[in-house]
Amino acid sequence: MTISSLTEAITAQGGATRLDNAADWMQGRTLYGGASALLAYTAAIKAFDGLPPLRAAQVGFVGPVGDSFEIRREIVRQGRNVTQVRSEILGESGVLLTGLWLFGETREANALRPADPVTPVPDPPEAQDSAMHEAGPAFIARNFEIRRAAEPGADGKPLVRRWARLTDAGALDPVSQIILVGDVLPPGAMRVMRRMGPISSINWSFNLLSTAPETRDGWWLAEAVCQYADDGYSSEGLRLWNTDGQAMLDGMQSAAIFG
Repeated sequence: MTISSLTEAITAQGGATRLDNAADWMQGRTLYGGASALLAYTAAIKAFDGLPPLRAAQVGFVGPVGDSFEIRREIVRQGRNVTQVRSEILGESGVLLTGLWLFGETREANALRPADPVTPVPDPPEAQDSAMHEAGPAFIARNFEIRRAAEPGADGKPLVRRWARLTDAGALDPVSQIILVGDVLPPGAMRVMRRMGPISSINWSFNLLSTAPETRDGWWLAEAVCQYADDGYSSEGLRLWNTDGQAMLDGMQSAAIFG
């Protein structure tokens, strides 16, 4: 299933929607989280013309999203500078995903503080070995190229850091690409798991640090770092940088750790 067929199925009218060949993006019983989040984002921007640039989002992965569902969108509030849109994916059991998207006009800056660059600076993706294609979910091998960027225990933290890009970005705009790539890594909690077991994202909240993200050859440096893990859950920090080491996305996620 190409990127185009994933997003072209979403119409401005919403309502009943069916994806052809969704199996290419399935992770167990559900669509990969970045793919289902992209569907909800696409639903928002196709429904309402003239939205300002996306600044932030809160995504709740409520239930498994399959190849057939309903799309529902609404403007929660539209102010002078900020518009908040809610988009939902619904199935027979009710809401399967809910997304709150914050769009904001550019204003004159009253506070200036550049985002921290990536440290340590990794070797470029061309100099790194491939990763995750043998051990990762099947949808990764079908849709992503993943390369190493940090070894286990780097920075003394339980983190996963990898170069990632789509094998075929199609006509996706850079913001949509970031949403699709931003959730691709397993949680950093895998570094401290006592035994391997299933892992499931519960939510994803992020801020975009550029309204026009750019990178070289489609590569993004993705990081998931475990900040806390206990009681079967972990709190994760998720970040993306471009190939120049400039931060593009800053987020956090709750993950369920089974097994």
